[in-house]
Amino acid sequence: MPTKYDIVKQEIKSRILDGTFQPHQKIPSESELMKQFEVSRHTVRIAIGELVNKGWLYREQGAGTFCADRTHNKRLSSVGSQKNIAIVTTFISDYIFPSIIRGAESFLSKHGYNVSLFSTNNDHDNERRVLEKILTEPFEGVIVEPTKSATSNPNINYYLNIERLNIPYIMVNAFYDELEPLSITINDQKGGYIQAEHLIQLGHRNIVSFFKTDDLQGVKRMKGFIKAHRNHGVTINPNGIITYNSSEKLTKPKEVLTKLLDLDRDSRPTAIVCYNDELAITLLDVLREKNLRVPDDISLVGFDNSFMGNLTEVKLTTITHPQSKLGETAANMIVDLVKEKNGQQKKSAEKVQSVVFEPSLIVRSSTAELNLRKKVTK
Repeated sequence: MPTKYDIVKQEIKSRILDGTFQPHQKIPSESELMKQFEVSRHTVRIAIGELVNKGWLYREQGAGTFCADRTHNKRLSSVGSQKNIAIVTTFISDYIFPSIIRGAESFLSKHGYNVSLFSTNNDHDNERRVLEKILTEPFEGVIVEPTKSATSNPNINYYLNIERLNIPYIMVNAFYDELEPLSITINDQKGGYIQAEHLIQLGHRNIVSFFKTDDLQGVKRMKGFIKAHRNHGVTINPNGIITYNSSEKLTKPKEVLTKLLDLDRDSRPTAIVCYNDELAITLLDVLREKNLRVPDDISLVGFDNSFMGNLTEVKLTTITHPQSKLGETAANMIVDLVKEKNGQQKKSAEKVQSVVFEPSLIVRSSTAELNLRKKVTK
């Protein structure tokens, strides 16, 4: 249980790290902090005293307490000593993330960089804590996957403070549009388009889709799904587009698909588009419970070409994802940016550009032509 002065101290640190208190800016008086946190003067003085001792604040006799300029703090200056890169992902050990991390870590270690891994679990509070840690330790650069990239982010000020401190960072898989950062992504809209087009070309018209929409990838894949139907003149059933967020991924898609499969034979979907392979594997369990065969009774398309797609009895038709190549590309880019910042490498005549990988379809055994499916089931 944190003490009262710990709470006050951490809140002041957070305001420094998110840029609320700028270097040499006067912070609120002891009386104002007492009122704000509903604590005693003694508690406030202990908190401020510790922050002064650790170089976060400084006092001027008769003037008050001010935010220190930590830009020149030796602890934050790692040039010529440690070479540390932070990698922040929404998850570390799940799904395709180990492959992305391995690609980045392998490249960075070959070039003499130490790597620290952080996970936000796709939670903004966790992201804030990770960013505060990065801002208080000697990291030369940051590779970060945005948290809930399709939603308004409360931590934007932390990224702006990273920029103020001249710490290079790039975003992978998605990015916060308001920051316009360097990024390495895949063309998710095209991927969603290819998923739907593949099924449409196989004769499917009643296609149900599942997209996780608190991340930008899902929003763009859904956009591609809709565009494919429009371009091919196929009417979309509004009830056939199912959206969910990260906290619902283990429950809502299964519940909705179960209800859709309980419809009469002519009304239930003949094909399913999934946000990713992980979801496709989850929905396979629902299909088994309903004694439906893939692709004889229903076709299924995933996304990401993960190892999971080859582990089931039905090999999954899916969309490619660069995975380790994406990680390696991100590592290469961040190393170049760090070297330029440190004067170890001349700035290129060409400005560093964001990278977008183009997806393609991998056809396996989880999809089939609709007419063929009907013949098999008769």
